Amino acid sequence: MALKRGSKVNAQFSMSSMTDIVFLLLIFFMVSSTLVAPNALKLLLPQSNSQTPAKAITTVSITQDLLFYIEQTPIPFSDLEHYLAQKLRGEAEPTISLHVHRSVPMEEVVKIMNIAKDNRYKLILATQPLK
Repeated sequence: MALKRGSKVNAQFSMSSMTDIVFLLLIFFMVSSTLVAPNALKLLLPQSNSQTPAKAITTVSITQDLLFYIEQTPIPFSDLEHYLAQKLRGEAEPTISLHVHRSVPMEEVVKIMNIAKDNRYKLILATQPLK
């Protein structure tokens, strides 16, 4: 007398739940990537045909309204040297990337260059490539 089992185990694997998870992750990453704000101010930089691929530790920006920023934090010019010293303390090769709007007078750029020279920071002037 042959006994039959009441429930048979199905050896097939269902991929539908796995694809649901993949699509949910895809939607999550697409939504979260649009929330990331770029770490730069919108400036019209001067154009140049030579670019330096050096890696800067921090950025100093001067806007058209002569406002000074370290990365995206507005800093009064009188405190700029102090904030840079704090930011670059302990670095082997302290390097600053200088982003200046093209309408800013040269004397404002020279002020930042003097701070870099006095503290022995390397300075990179950011430009746009020629079109």
